[in-house]
Amino acid sequence: MSARGPIVVVARWQLSAQSVEGVLDLLAELREQTLAEPGCQGYEVFRSTVSPEQLLLLERYRDDAAIAAHRASPHYQKLVVQRILPLISDRNVELLHAIEPT
Repeated sequence: MSARGPIVVVARWQLSAQSVEGVLDLLAELREQTLAEPGCQGYEVFRSTVSPEQLLLLERYRDDAAIAAHRASPHYQKLVVQRILPLISDRNVELLHAIEPT
């Protein structure tokens, strides 16, 4: 990754029907704490209308350093690494740089 300005994280998660509500509760806590990070510029969670076990997270960070700080934060380690990741059956994460079309 380069240090070129804002980065959008697009995370797609597949969950079991039994774990969705618990993960949504954890995401509410994670979102609140992540939005308080100085490098976080946005954090939204979406649930599929077709398949309610699928979630989409859109996160926006100031730069690479802000993402690194987020991933190293105690709340990310506790909520995502320890509690949410074991409940995800499939996960795809993309990092996108915002560009100005010419």
